[in-house]
Amino acid sequence: MKIQAVIFDIGNVLLTFDYFIAERALLAHTGKEVAPFVEDLHPLRVDHETGLISREDFIREVRTAFEHDGPEDHFMNIWTRIFEVNTPMVNWARSLHGKTPLYLLSNIGCIHHDHIFEEYDFFAGLFKDGVYSYKAGVMKPEPRIFELARTQFGVDPSTTLYIDDLLENVQSADAAGFIGHHYDPVRHDLFEERISKLSFS
Repeated sequence: MKIQAVIFDIGNVLLTFDYFIAERALLAHTGKEVAPFVEDLHPLRVDHETGLISREDFIREVRTAFEHDGPEDHFMNIWTRIFEVNTPMVNWARSLHGKTPLYLLSNIGCIHHDHIFEEYDFFAGLFKDGVYSYKAGVMKPEPRIFELARTQFGVDPSTTLYIDDLLENVQSADAAGFIGHHYDPVRHDLFEERISKLSFS
């Protein structure tokens, strides 16, 4: 089977990330020993990543939760410095650029979206288009976001490879007719083995 398009998740596919980097930096700044409960912050992050809460309100709520009293740009620098490039996957995407259309499909808020597009030029350079949860108003693994990607990108799911680090998202993509691959950035070699059996346009 020939793959006619590839859709990438961002987190732990093209970029690895660790929210605990930001948490540790915020605790070090405030002198607090205990971080806010994950259960308290998670709904806030989901609201931000589905566009239900504004950038300003999200920043205010998180700063309040951590008792961060420094300048906002100090907080923003901490909150956005959680990513590292997954070089093997980015290099693989570069190898397809100009031959196979590449797209992005990510659960992401506007803060991190804007940061990574400013920080890493390959996002604008390699990918034709993207669907982002904060703009779409829906998150993976909801089927609706995969339908939105299909129509917005104009791809045929049966010839489109979808790569994600979360199994439930891959399963939802499979159910929508895409060719899903469950990706582990620590085992990029397994990915290379799998795709060696595929051909690309």
